[in-house]
Amino acid sequence: MTTTEKERNLAAFARFHDATNTGSVRLVEKTIDEVVEPDVVFHAPVPMDATGAQALKQVWTVLLHAFPDLRVEAEDVLADGDKVVCRNTVTGTHQGEFRGLPPTGRTVSYREIFILRFDGGRIAEIWGVVDVLTQLRQLGAVAA
Repeated sequence: MTTTEKERNLAAFARFHDATNTGSVRLVEKTIDEVVEPDVVFHAPVPMDATGAQALKQVWTVLLHAFPDLRVEAEDVLADGDKVVCRNTVTGTHQGEFRGLPPTGRTVSYREIFILRFDGGRIAEIWGVVDVLTQLRQLGAVAA
């Protein structure tokens, strides 16, 4: 992988990351169309009834509906070969239905790690590890 490819992958990641922090579902979907392969393989602990880029759009629609002020703070971003790895802290206020829970007004803060594989400067595969237990505890859905 050349430095140019690495820079292109990091730039695509940054565009996607920046879009997710706008709170705009429309901008997130537009950015997904631009930087994510339509048949992206998406591995993450979220229930979905779609595949590919449509699944990713569904995830962000649900998240931004439930947490309109959602912020994803990239604590570490590492690039090697065709992959970009990011370790994030996610915060938001529960203001919409999420995983069957009505809005609680509670603030959540949890961690996640994502590995994104790029092909031709576009995200082709995503693996995610999200601390869902902490998220659900903070929402009162699971006892501490």
